[in-house]
Parts: sequence; structure tokens; C-alpha cells
Amino acid sequence: MLDGWWGREETARDKFRRCIGEYGSMPGARVTLPDATTGETLVSWPDPQ
Repeated sequence: MLDGWWGREETARDKFRRCIGEYGSMPGARVTLPDATTGETLVSWPDPQ
């Protein structure tokens, strides 16, 4: 599990894309970007079916 916090959403989304590139080919990998204030998932990969 990786965890991080970024003050700008643009930075967080860039890190999100980079994590998919680095870890996306691992079996069972899932990458999520939640809003730290609300807990809402802003985006996840792969898309939930």
C-alpha cells in the first residue's frame, strides 16, 4: 500500500497517473484517489465494474 497527501488536486492526479504506470501491471493492483476531506473517491483504476 502506498499513501500520500498533496495540497493541489492537479498534483494528486499526476501522481495517480504515475502510480498506474508504475504499479498498474501488478496482479490485483488498484489505485484510488480519495478526497481527504470528504472521503469521496475522486477516481479509481481500474474502473469498478
